[in-house]
Amino acid sequence: MDFSDAISRTCFGRKVDMNWFLRNVRTFGLAFALALVVWISAVVAADPDETRVYPHAVTLEMVGQDPSMVLTGKPPTQVTLTLRAPRSVWEQLTASPDQVRVVIDLAGLAAGEHALTPQVQVNARPVRVVAVSPEKTTVFLEPLATQVFDIHFETTGEPAIGYQAGSPALDVRRVTVSGPQSLVEQVSLVQARIALANARATLESAIPVQALDANGQAISGLTLTPAQIKVSLPVTQQGGYRDLAVKVLVRGQVADGYRLTSISVFPPTITVYSGDPALVNNLPGYVETEALNLSGASQQIERLLSLTLPSGVSVVGDQTVLVQVGVAAIEGSLALNNMQVTLVGLAPGLSVQIAPETLDIILTGPLPFLDGLTAAQIEITIDVTGLGAGTYQLTPEVKILVSDIQVQSINPATVEVIIAPPATP
Repeated sequence: MDFSDAISRTCFGRKVDMNWFLRNVRTFGLAFALALVVWISAVVAADPDETRVYPHAVTLEMVGQDPSMVLTGKPPTQVTLTLRAPRSVWEQLTASPDQVRVVIDLAGLAAGEHALTPQVQVNARPVRVVAVSPEKTTVFLEPLATQVFDIHFETTGEPAIGYQAGSPALDVRRVTVSGPQSLVEQVSLVQARIALANARATLESAIPVQALDANGQAISGLTLTPAQIKVSLPVTQQGGYRDLAVKVLVRGQVADGYRLTSISVFPPTITVYSGDPALVNNLPGYVETEALNLSGASQQIERLLSLTLPSGVSVVGDQTVLVQVGVAAIEGSLALNNMQVTLVGLAPGLSVQIAPETLDIILTGPLPFLDGLTAAQIEITIDVTGLGAGTYQLTPEVKILVSDIQVQSINPATVEVIIAPPATP
């Protein structure tokens, strides 16, 4: 059987001439291409590509950094991405923000300035990166430097008068400073500072340490180890000085119907001094003011009073203290029965009946005010302004013409008011 016979074959029960097939192969190829285009168009129509700005914040990650290098400056921390992907892929991207990552590869970079292109990594497929903003990121790398410094301890302010600060005890005497070489080289000293602020006792505190330049300015961007130290600073009182509480000496009684609510003194303690420490040590622990007369007082008292001290002992600072005495009236209550009600605002020609015509009231307030209250200082009214004929339940108004007296209750709380029209002739 020759070759022409061999290429004759049966397809779907019909013999196909290979010469005919070869003559029409272009037609078959075109038909296949058209079918492929139709298929792709159908797929795209069902799941079209969309170009969007990625809606989630994307953090710019630095990877591959040499441990002996330090990243300086302020490179951007986030980037904006524009992506192109089918709609179904966009649904995955927006639902799972961790599928997108942007990195700057620092591997193998030496010290200096470098302009690098962010690398976008997207787990979902298919996705095309259309744009990255910024397109380039400038980073600065410096050698990592480390240096050890002795701690320079400093105090600010002064202890209280008559006190002195001793030598501090630090749990650490040296600090390791690490960071970019250019910054470490600027460090002139490492300082720890504590405020005395009128201290009267030993100060124990954990305080931060700071790296300072030659001008005394703090240098940021460095790591100090440890970042803080524990300090114990003894503060003791000098000989001849002593702190004493101030006791206010009072005489007499406040007015009848009033009570004493408080006695305050400023400052509550004072410092005294004597050239003979024995005189100070023999004091009882407090010092009295001159006597303050409270007789007949009915309001707050405020006075500057001198202090009573033995000869040879003096007050350090102000020679007087401010004394404030609180005085308030004793509160009480007063029940008044069968108080007459006055009607106001009745239109001309109308007649009125009220029931009951008298009320019982209870008042509260300072006893002196209640004791001096008269009937003329109490007004009980019912306002019928604008009301026509009819029956009403109205609330009486009680007005007290003396301040600080309150109406505690009214019995009954409402009054029946019957307004009648003018009588017909």
